[in-house]
Amino acid sequence: MIETSSMRLTVTFALLLLSLVAFTRQDPGIQKLEFRIDTFSYTWPDDAVLHNNQKALPFFFDDQQEIVEVELWLKNQAYEFSLLPSSDYSILDSLLYTGNSYRFKVQFHNLNFQDFLKFSFRSVNDSIAKLIDIPLQAYTRTSASLHLKDPTLFIGEEIVFEVLSNNPENIITTNEWQTTPKFDYLLKLENSRLFLHLVPNTLGSGELLIPIKTRKPSMNRKKQLIYSTEPIQQIFYVKNSRLQFLNLNPTEITLSESSKTEGIEIQLDDSRMLAMEKTYRIENQEEKGGALIAELFTRRRLANNKVLCLVRPYNYHAKSEGYLYIKDGDEARFLTNLNVSHTTTITGISILRQGGQWKKSNVVYPGELIELQIEGRSLHRAKFRFEDLTDLTSDTLTHSDTRVNFTLQVPADIRKKELQIYNHQEPTDQVLKVAEYQRPREFDYLYLNYGDIGRRVSGIRGPILFQKTIQDVVFTFNDDAVDGKDEFYGKQYFDIDVRVTGKRNELIEMRTIKNVAVCPSKNSPRYEYYSSHDCNTESLSLNKYLSRKTYDLDEWSKISLTIKNDESKYSEEGYLKEVDIILKRNYAFDIEVSFPAGLITIARQDDGEIGFGSLSGISMAMIAQFSFYHPEKIATYRPYKIGAGFLAFNAFNFSDNVDDRDVGIVVLGSVYPTKRDVKLSFPLYVGGGYFLKDQKWFFLIGPGIRVRL
Repeated sequence: MIETSSMRLTVTFALLLLSLVAFTRQDPGIQKLEFRIDTFSYTWPDDAVLHNNQKALPFFFDDQQEIVEVELWLKNQAYEFSLLPSSDYSILDSLLYTGNSYRFKVQFHNLNFQDFLKFSFRSVNDSIAKLIDIPLQAYTRTSASLHLKDPTLFIGEEIVFEVLSNNPENIITTNEWQTTPKFDYLLKLENSRLFLHLVPNTLGSGELLIPIKTRKPSMNRKKQLIYSTEPIQQIFYVKNSRLQFLNLNPTEITLSESSKTEGIEIQLDDSRMLAMEKTYRIENQEEKGGALIAELFTRRRLANNKVLCLVRPYNYHAKSEGYLYIKDGDEARFLTNLNVSHTTTITGISILRQGGQWKKSNVVYPGELIELQIEGRSLHRAKFRFEDLTDLTSDTLTHSDTRVNFTLQVPADIRKKELQIYNHQEPTDQVLKVAEYQRPREFDYLYLNYGDIGRRVSGIRGPILFQKTIQDVVFTFNDDAVDGKDEFYGKQYFDIDVRVTGKRNELIEMRTIKNVAVCPSKNSPRYEYYSSHDCNTESLSLNKYLSRKTYDLDEWSKISLTIKNDESKYSEEGYLKEVDIILKRNYAFDIEVSFPAGLITIARQDDGEIGFGSLSGISMAMIAQFSFYHPEKIATYRPYKIGAGFLAFNAFNFSDNVDDRDVGIVVLGSVYPTKRDVKLSFPLYVGGGYFLKDQKWFFLIGPGIRVRL
């Protein structure tokens, strides 16, 4: 019993192994992949490098939005092969099979900030899907250097230099001060420009060495990826300042009405030459007559070698504009520097929606994703928060002293009509207003019933030919279709222009049904926020508005309906739909009088033989007949008619010796040389009947003149 179970397991394992081998032989793996950028070409797997214990195909870029062309060859061409989409790139040319290879083109996005880059392919054979990844490793060359005219610094004074770089966003900055024995420095990225903040600590010459780390690596000749570039090296000459430099903490204050009068407490470096309980002037130049930036009042010395002071600002100043001088009267005693900035003020709000342009507005709509831009002053110190909105802002968005960008998601079920904008924890004087959507929607929520079933108006194509009597034309509304779960349109307003014409296009009646409103149903998350006082909930009957009812219209009458959105209700162009309903008929019945002439009769003669009669003169026929309409054309007759009636044979031959004048009961078919519905025509007659005088049957054929009553 144990041996039998063991044998079964062995057989099962062998079958599984064979299946795995068979699947491996059918592996649709990539035999070769060629990656082309400009004049460079990279091949997988020949050019692959080992990165993070994984093979990856390296490629060089100098543009973060690089466009590349890729060609690949498969081991097994029997597989369906496709490139999966990714947020890392956009597919410009989809996968194209050229006979023995596949080719496609993509554009990468923000290569400096893309990690775990790869192409993911999906292959399918016999409903078996397999995912194939080709890891990619982008590398570039990044440089950083200083070019100074004068490398002279003064002890304790902060100075800012711009670092020249071909790719500043690829350089990693921490926004934290770094301390060395001779210098304190800070690397900072502002508006895609790299700045070095430098404070010398010791006198004399000294070399500054700043290592530069990068987000995306470079590659050396040994195909090794290096996440750094040449360090910044510069020799500076540090001198004693003619005036002692005193640091302020904080180094940034706000000019406002309250700060002018009440002042702001700060700490200042202590100096033996600094008197207590004394007021100093802070001006922007060493010479007399400088602009007054602030007043400094020294209160008392602190244990940390600082002086507690009170500053009253009177003018704006930026550190980049130069040093400030602490003066006793008109005599400069000390150097310092600080930013005196505006109160954080919002001067404007703009919104960018998908597919649109920036628009000055503070109106948002439920459920939408927007880019919001705040313009103002001293925004670099602000920390904005938006009431009840989800902030999806990334660090790469624009953030400057005068402009800040945010990516915001408005909840679909938001309840408030006004949303406060907070700076830190304090409300600003600006709000966002929540408005309900009122966008025109295609008329897929509107149904038209004219006698059989309701039809969606947006799906009607061409004129409608209806063969029965139109009892009424009724509009019904599917309010569930107005708002979707994640897409809102709001209340729909439209007018209906009605034009009724007859068979010959003569005007019978015109009407306009105005201000028809359809509101979203209770299934809409925004239902309770829509005003329902003017909403149409009942069906709309056309006969209610027409003096001549639809059931009283003649054949081939036309009801023309023009449905268009009320443009006064929307800020964008609405929809227009034209529908024609035509009363179709297959045949028509009428009575006509015609004057056949030159008829040839075939009848039995007196001797019993069948023979032809002589050509007749002008006869008169009164026929009740049926006319037939063309099934694929509107109000167009076929070129034949069939009817029955009376024929006055040779009726207009008034000679006394005319023996063949007679009256017959006939069945006639007529063929017309014209298809037009005219009063006078010249048909060809074929038929037969019975002469009442001669009491014999006959057949006839011949032309005639037709007069239609």
